[in-house]
Amino acid sequence: MRTSTPLCLAAASLSVLALLPATPAAADHGRSEIELSLLGRYTAGAVGVGAAEITAYDAKTRRVFVVNAEQGTVDVLDLRNPRDPRKVASLTTPGANSVAVHDGLLAVAQQAENKTAAGSVAFFDTRTARKLRQVQVGALPDMLTFTEDGRQVVVANEGEAASYCEGAVDDPEGSISVIDVRRGTVRTAGFQAWNGKEDRLRAKGVRISGPGSSAAQDLEPEYITTEKGTAWVTLQENNALAIVDLDRAVVRDIVPLGLKDNSRPGNELDASDRDGKIDIRTHPVKSAYMPDSITHLRDRGRTYLVTANEGDSRDWECHTDEVRVKDMELSPSAFPDAAALRKDAELGRLTVLSDSPKDAEGKYTELRVFGGRSISVRAADGSLVWDSGSELERLIADELPEQFNFDNEENDSFDSRSDNKGPEPEGVTIGEVRGRTYAFVGLERVGGVVAYDLSDPRHPKQAGYVNTRDFAGDVEAGTAGDVGPEGVLFIDAHDSPTRSPLLVVGNEVSGTTAVYEIKS
Repeated sequence: MRTSTPLCLAAASLSVLALLPATPAAADHGRSEIELSLLGRYTAGAVGVGAAEITAYDAKTRRVFVVNAEQGTVDVLDLRNPRDPRKVASLTTPGANSVAVHDGLLAVAQQAENKTAAGSVAFFDTRTARKLRQVQVGALPDMLTFTEDGRQVVVANEGEAASYCEGAVDDPEGSISVIDVRRGTVRTAGFQAWNGKEDRLRAKGVRISGPGSSAAQDLEPEYITTEKGTAWVTLQENNALAIVDLDRAVVRDIVPLGLKDNSRPGNELDASDRDGKIDIRTHPVKSAYMPDSITHLRDRGRTYLVTANEGDSRDWECHTDEVRVKDMELSPSAFPDAAALRKDAELGRLTVLSDSPKDAEGKYTELRVFGGRSISVRAADGSLVWDSGSELERLIADELPEQFNFDNEENDSFDSRSDNKGPEPEGVTIGEVRGRTYAFVGLERVGGVVAYDLSDPRHPKQAGYVNTRDFAGDVEAGTAGDVGPEGVLFIDAHDSPTRSPLLVVGNEVSGTTAVYEIKS
């Protein structure tokens, strides 16, 4: 392990790691270092049950609103002293999945008790915590956001299936709800226009894979970013992006996100959890990006999208789309070394999409894995501008070699996620620090947040990494610090109680909400 210069200094008892860029690709662009130091954390007192997930901040009241899925509430934290965040209230929000704030108004996305039934969005006053209104939206509202002017709330209704059993298919349609905040009216942008065109979508690279599902059932909105009447919505399991006209509440286009060729230098990955070592190298597989969260920035008059390419599978009653390479019949023409590839130390353990391409005999001609293990920058039309390639895995290998590709459920789990999505970049947010734009990306499995300088969005620079997980602690006992970052929230210096920019991270496994100060 090389010696690194810390980004921040913190108490050793917290096991805070704050590290500099590690990969050659990042170093090629030069360094733009920032410091992230842990100021404080709030602990919900429940581990492994989603007691701290998505967060939102109200600058007027200096309050952070945290989804507590375990309690079915939104916990209200007083952040006037970010070194000691304190819970001051709880909002009753059964089925809460996501929160957003604009100008003193809090919106909460709530799934129904039966997740395939219609969900709802509840509105609260951030000062009084009084519930103002509740409206009905689509099935499984997974994420919501206000438009910049605060006039609309846009909701990603995932419409996730509960069962694919023959005679008992329970797979609602995915949709995007557009709520007029002042009037309380709801319009729905759905995907029915693509029903009957599933083969056409597949041909252009959109993944439609649910057994017997229509396009409207199969397309599953995950996360949204908006700008001037347009919403970009990740369709994670479909490896695609929906572009929505908010004025008309119509899905304008569905854009495939393509595949990353892991046989090319720069796109390497560690593919085995049973080889007992760090082994990041090229393989004859391709990655479906499958982004979870998405945000955007403007640079020189252009809009750029930033995605965290986590990957996600469908593992429901009577159906799973995961398969290990050693259980697949490989085409001898596509994989002449199939016997060697099936070994556990090679690709045998790697989890891939069961609907990867096959030949006429039903033998696999291509291996596609879940998630890009990366972050990407894309143009407004969805075309790829830049991808971090293998940088995230290399960063962890360099700075945390003993904790490489750890799981988030236990500390003694070296290399255990290499066969399935690696560090899993999930949450992403952007913010400006002293005139430079940065992306902050949470790594769901090993933990921590990676920073990238996006001052030139076509050539981002890795700017640092902070991890406040205690690898000597016990995850189940709640003594492992911050584990399983889910939501990543940037607070601008202008709105911050410290007058320095802050980063707030909801950690779903540890049930902690961590507050970091950012300095350049």
